[in-house]
Amino acid sequence: MATKKTDSSKLDKIVADTHRNRDQREKEYREQALKLYPWICGRCGREFAQANLRELTVHHRDHNHDNNPTDGSNWELLCLYCHDNEHQRQLEAAGLGKTTPNGKSGGKSASTAVHNPFAALKDLLKDKD
Repeated sequence: MATKKTDSSKLDKIVADTHRNRDQREKEYREQALKLYPWICGRCGREFAQANLRELTVHHRDHNHDNNPTDGSNWELLCLYCHDNEHQRQLEAAGLGKTTPNGKSGGKSASTAVHNPFAALKDLLKDKD
């Protein structure tokens, strides 16, 4: 009889832990944002349902993941593709000290590509005549 009581006690603890974890998750910013905003990407307008909701992300507008006001003013819902694009744009705007093939730093002052794949095309066409 003690085994049934022990099993019941373990089950009660598991259920209580599950409820506590669920409540904690709902407090997190993703759950809050999903409750505040419609399940639509803020950039491309793609709509989401429960089946593909994992592809909808919360983007922090100021890029500070610790800034999570409960009114959602620092969040926007973006699909995976638009979220990646937004962060790539931020990286490119910052330049990140990357250099181009000509040795100059990245950013707006960097020159365009230096390779021309058609440079020898004129000479190749002359040989056929």
